[in-house]
Amino acid sequence: MSQLQGVETLFKELNTEWSKKPQNLKKCGQLLDQLKVALTKLAFLPTKDVTSTKAEMVLSRNVLEIAVEYSVATKDIPAFERYMSQLKCYYYDYKKQIGESENMFKLLGLNLLYLLSVNRVSEFHTELELLSAEIIHTNKYIGPVLALEQYIMEGRYNKIFQAKSSVPSEIYCYFMDILLCTVRDEIAGCIEKAYDKISVQDAAKRLNLKTVEEVKNFGVKRNWQLDAGGVYNFVDKSVKPKEVLPSVELAEQAIFYARELEMIV
Repeated sequence: MSQLQGVETLFKELNTEWSKKPQNLKKCGQLLDQLKVALTKLAFLPTKDVTSTKAEMVLSRNVLEIAVEYSVATKDIPAFERYMSQLKCYYYDYKKQIGESENMFKLLGLNLLYLLSVNRVSEFHTELELLSAEIIHTNKYIGPVLALEQYIMEGRYNKIFQAKSSVPSEIYCYFMDILLCTVRDEIAGCIEKAYDKISVQDAAKRLNLKTVEEVKNFGVKRNWQLDAGGVYNFVDKSVKPKEVLPSVELAEQAIFYARELEMIV
């Protein structure tokens, strides 16, 4: 059996295990470890034997696609970034040699959602620039993620919470949960600045939390102070209130100085 055939046999076993619902993640992890070692013995770059090289590159790409989804299923973010970085080479650099994968936009959309969920907006836009305008606006995996970024820019956080139920793929749910936590923290920061105090019930509505207990747990993480009446207070009584600026007097003084300058000129 050739090295390529050995790797193909391992991949078929991995693909079978990964197709099961639910997957045996431990078994998939073991097979991935074996495949990562086996793949290092194959050629990744074009050689004179074009047919063999193409088969090896397609196989490598297919393994990486499962590895990306496996890393999300196991909540291993560093591994996700590592696999995704390698996979993009096959999507962009070797696309002409090996063709387009049917999973390409699903996983590129997944990567965009990840960048958005951790607030790496500049990298999010850099990745978007690699895609055509048509793909960005019409692809079923890319378009919804772009819409999420638009909702964040506009402050339409309720739309983001609603989008959780309509993600384009189940594999998106993990990063969607992270995004919701990020958005919830943004809302909490706004609440702290906009309100002197707020009831638990009103906080629940703004944070899109269903129960009082969820709000209390969230408040503990934010170090919010809850009084006996079920109200959060954000005013630190130990800090003296800021003095009101004499705006009228300052305006009159500015006008006086302007007139004096005119007389000098």
